[in-house]
Amino acid sequence: MTKKKTTNFSKYIKWFWGIVLGGFGFLVLLFLFASWGWLGALPTFEELENPETNLATEVISIDGKTIGKYATENRTPIHYNELPINLVNALVATEDERFYEHSGIDFRGTARAVLKPGSGGASTITQQLAKMLFTGRASSNIFLRIGQKMKEWVVATKLERQYTKQEIIAMYLNKYDFLNQAVGIRSAARIYFGKEPKDLVIEESAMLVGMLKNSSYFNPLRREAKVKQRRNVVLKQINRNGFITEVEKDSLQNLDLNLNYTPESHDVGLATYFRGHLQKVMRTWVKNHPKPNGEEYDIFRDGLKIFVTIDSRMQQYAEEAVKEHMANLQSHFFKEQKRNKTAPFYDIEKSDIDGILDRAKKNSERYKRLKIAGKSSKYINEVFNKKTEMKVFSWKGDIDTIMSPIDSIRYYKYFLRSGLVSIEPQTGHIKAWVGGINNKHFKYEAVEQQKRQVGSTFKPFVYATAINQLRLSPCDEFPNTLYTIPKGKYGIPEDWTPENSNLKYGGMLTLKDGLAGSVNTMSARLIDKVTPENVVRLAKAAGIESEIQANPSIALGAVDLSLLEMVGAYATFANKGLRVNPMILTRIEDKNGTVLEEFTPETKEVLNEESAYVILDLLKGVTQSGSGVRLRSTWSSGGSAVTGFPYKFTNEIAGKTGTTQNQSDGWFMGIVPNLATGVWTGGEDRSTHFAGISKGQGATMSLPSWALFMQKCYADKTLKISQADFEKPENLSININCVDKSDKKDGDKKDEIPEEDTDF
Repeated sequence: MTKKKTTNFSKYIKWFWGIVLGGFGFLVLLFLFASWGWLGALPTFEELENPETNLATEVISIDGKTIGKYATENRTPIHYNELPINLVNALVATEDERFYEHSGIDFRGTARAVLKPGSGGASTITQQLAKMLFTGRASSNIFLRIGQKMKEWVVATKLERQYTKQEIIAMYLNKYDFLNQAVGIRSAARIYFGKEPKDLVIEESAMLVGMLKNSSYFNPLRREAKVKQRRNVVLKQINRNGFITEVEKDSLQNLDLNLNYTPESHDVGLATYFRGHLQKVMRTWVKNHPKPNGEEYDIFRDGLKIFVTIDSRMQQYAEEAVKEHMANLQSHFFKEQKRNKTAPFYDIEKSDIDGILDRAKKNSERYKRLKIAGKSSKYINEVFNKKTEMKVFSWKGDIDTIMSPIDSIRYYKYFLRSGLVSIEPQTGHIKAWVGGINNKHFKYEAVEQQKRQVGSTFKPFVYATAINQLRLSPCDEFPNTLYTIPKGKYGIPEDWTPENSNLKYGGMLTLKDGLAGSVNTMSARLIDKVTPENVVRLAKAAGIESEIQANPSIALGAVDLSLLEMVGAYATFANKGLRVNPMILTRIEDKNGTVLEEFTPETKEVLNEESAYVILDLLKGVTQSGSGVRLRSTWSSGGSAVTGFPYKFTNEIAGKTGTTQNQSDGWFMGIVPNLATGVWTGGEDRSTHFAGISKGQGATMSLPSWALFMQKCYADKTLKISQADFEKPENLSININCVDKSDKKDGDKKDEIPEEDTDF
C-alpha cells in the first residue's frame, strides 16, 4: 500500500503573509517618504491654514441680492451652516459613508477597492479635497500615481487635524467645479436651480452630489437622462443610509430634474451694462486702495463684496420695460425700412454709407485680430465678404444663419438702441441702469459711455436760469414771434433765428405753455435774456461735466451729453435745488467681511427751493398738455405701446421730451418726488432713424419705456415709489396759478396729440 503525499501549506501561508506584510510595509514606507517630502513638496502649515482658492467678487444690490460676479472661477464660498442637511447627508451617503469615523483615510474602503476592483472608489471626501487643493490632476503613470496617492493621504490626515469635519465638507463643496461657470456649491445652486444652497430640496441636492463623480460626463445641460440616472443612484444611497424611506426614494426618483438654468456671466443676467461700468470703477479703486501688504486687490480672485445702490427689483422692471417697448418699436422700424432704398440709413450718400460700414469693420474684434496677425488688406476684405456660419441677435432670440461679416455689420445697423437710468434724488442712489438692448451683441453703453445730442430736454436749464436769475413766473407772457440774436453777439458768426417746428406764430405765450409745447422761439428769447454763459454755469452746477459751448444754440439742445448727466441734473429739481452726485457704491468689504470703504453722497446747492419747485411746475405742464400728455388717461386710445397711449397715470409727473434733428435721438425725462428717470433711444448712427416725427419723436421712442417701467414700479408696493405731488415750499412768492388761455372745449382736445419741437 502506497503512502499519500501530504501538501505543505505552511510555506504558502508564509509567502502570503510575507506579501501582505511586505506590501503593507512598502505602503507605510511610501507614506513616510511622502510625509517627509521625498515624493514632492507638501503644503506648509500656512498653506493648510489658508488654502489658495480663487474667490469670486460679488456685486450685491441695495436689497441684498447678488446681481453679478467678477471671477476667474465663479466661486463664492459659504459656511457649513448655510448648507441644507439633505445636501450633507447626500454627500456623505454617496461619497464617504464612514466620513465621520475615519481621520482622512478609509482603510476599509481602500482594502475593498484593492481586493474587489469595481466595488467603489477608495478616496474619502478629505482625500478628494486634498487632491483638489494641493495635488492636482491624477497622473497617467502608475508609479507617479502611487506617489501622488501617498501625498493625498498625507495631506488628508493633515487637513483632518487642521479642520473640523464640517469645515472639510464646506471646503469640498465650495471648491468643486460643477461646470457651466458653476464653481462651488453656491454657484451651482444658483445656476442650475436659481436659488441659494439653503433652499435646495432633496432631489436637487442629489443631482448636484451625483455630478461630483464626473461633472463633465454628468452635465445636466447635455446629458439630462444620464444625470437623472446618476441622481437616482444618489437617492438610493440616501435611502440605504437611512436618511429617507423607501417610499420617499421611489417618489423622488420619478421626478424630473426641473432645472432652472440661470447662467452667470458678464453678458447675461441682471444689470450687465452696469456691471461692465462698475468693473471700470473698481479697476481705479484697487489702485488707490492697496492691501495691507501693499499689493493690489484682484477683483477676480480676492472675493470682495461690492455693495451697490442698484435695486434688483427696479433693475428687473427697467430691463423688462426697455425690452418690451424696443421689441415693438423695432418691428415698426423694420416695416418702414422695407420702403427705404438706402436702409437703414436716411439723408446720406452711398459713399457715406460705405464709410460707416468701413469704420464699423475696422472697429470689430475680427478686424483687429486679423491686423494683429499681420494679414493684408486684401485678405481681410476677402474674409469680411465670405459667407460663414454665425449666430446673430433678434428680438425673438439668437438666430443661427449664414452671412458674411460685412453683411452682419449692416444687419446690426438696423437695430435701434436704448438706455434707461433711474436715480433717487434725495440720496443720489442709482436704482436702475440699462445700458443697451443686449450686452452680448451691442457692447456700446448708452447711459454713461455714449453722448448724444439732447434736444429739447436741455430747455429746462434755460428756463431754470431765467426763473432763478430774473424771478420770472410760469405765468409771465412773451410774444410767440420769431426772435433773432444778431451776428457777433456771444461770438456767433451770423444772425440766429430759430423757427418753431410747426411754423406757428402769433399771440402771447406763457412760460408754462412755452415749455409744455417746447416752443423754440421762447427758448431763444430766454437764453438771450440770461446769456448762454449763465445757462452753462447752472447746468454745470447741476452736475453736467461734459463740455458745453456757451452759444445760443444750446437753448434748443445742440449739445452732446450722456444720459447719466441729464438724469443726475434733472434730479436736482426734485431735490429742492440741492444737487446730490449720483452714486453706485455704498461700501466695499474684503472676503472676511472687513469694511474697506464706505461711501457717502456729495451735495451742493444749485437752485433755491422756490426756483426748483417752479421748474417742476413747468415740467408738470409737459405731461398735462404738452408732448408728454400721452401718459394721461384722458389721452388713452388703446393700441400698441408705439401708436397708442394706454398708461393712464393720474399722479403728478414732471417730464420733458426731446427730439433732435431728423429724429436721430428721442429722449424722455420723467420725475416723481423720489425718483428721476431718463430714457434715450436712437440708432447707432445718427443717419439711422424714423423718416417722420410721428414715430421718431421722444414721446414715441422713449416715453413708453419710462411709462412701462413706472407702471411696474408702482405695482410693486414694497418699493414705495411716490405717487404724491411735489412738496410745495412755504410762502411761495412766485405765482404759478396761471389762467390757461389755451383751454378749449372738451371735445377739441381728444383727437389732437401734441408733438414736440425738434432742436432745429
